Amino acid sequence: PAPVALHDLRRGFACMAQAAAAGVAPPLHYADPGAGVAIMDFVAGRPLVEHRGGSVGVVRELAGLVTQVQTRTEFPLIGDYPDMIAAMLASLSRSGLFPSGALEPHAQGLARIRAALPWDAALLVSSHNDPNPRNILFDGNRLWLIDWELAFRNDPLVDLAILTTDLAEAPELEEALLEAALGRAPDRYLRARLQVMRLLVRLSYGCVVLEGFAGSTVDPGLEAFTPTGFRAAVADGRLRSGSPETAYAFGKMSLAAFVQGLAAPGFDEVLSVVKQG
Repeated sequence: PAPVALHDLRRGFACMAQAAAAGVAPPLHYADPGAGVAIMDFVAGRPLVEHRGGSVGVVRELAGLVTQVQTRTEFPLIGDYPDMIAAMLASLSRSGLFPSGALEPHAQGLARIRAALPWDAALLVSSHNDPNPRNILFDGNRLWLIDWELAFRNDPLVDLAILTTDLAEAPELEEALLEAALGRAPDRYLRARLQVMRLLVRLSYGCVVLEGFAGSTVDPGLEAFTPTGFRAAVADGRLRSGSPETAYAFGKMSLAAFVQGLAAPGFDEVLSVVKQG
């Protein structure tokens, strides 16, 4: 692999090894980032709907895994998350995938968030940074987190924010997730910060996914599914899971969800709460 890719592989493999040692990832028996080879226990995945605790049990167990990652591992620090997203957004803006200026609302919104969001490197914790359903395995007894390529030190709420965009989107599941992770009901500040992190996660996913389509035909607009509409389209077969078309639709949905979140009633107050700390 190229030097940059090798650097990323070393980081990802090191995080995976720490996660395995902490009992969060499947047991790891061999890892050689230079060769790109890792050997770990095979987990025969079962549907999450078979979890004996139901949806609430799933999110509570995931909260426990996130907490174990944060407290029992020491991942590297590779930069500030908002700054990394700004760089990815700038790159996507230059890619030619969308007309000039189409992503300016996203840049302006991100600038608002960066101006209001306190960011202290001393408070960052080990984070998976991509605990989406495809990276969660259920073996019939317990959950495992896999695929640690994006792991590094990040804000403590990033992994929880990602979980609330899909598996814990319903209010009662979000409450169960947060209380299990925090050990208490979240206060006004934590709720506000989580809302901001959720938007940063949306924008990050949109940039990461759509950067892979750079160089294709220019998309004339940013019309997209809502998150609910996207999941419905996958469920009824209009979008095929794992296809490039679905990935592209997910990327555009993520960008649209970011802008919609900025325009949501009360978001100015959310930023004010976050800024005050």
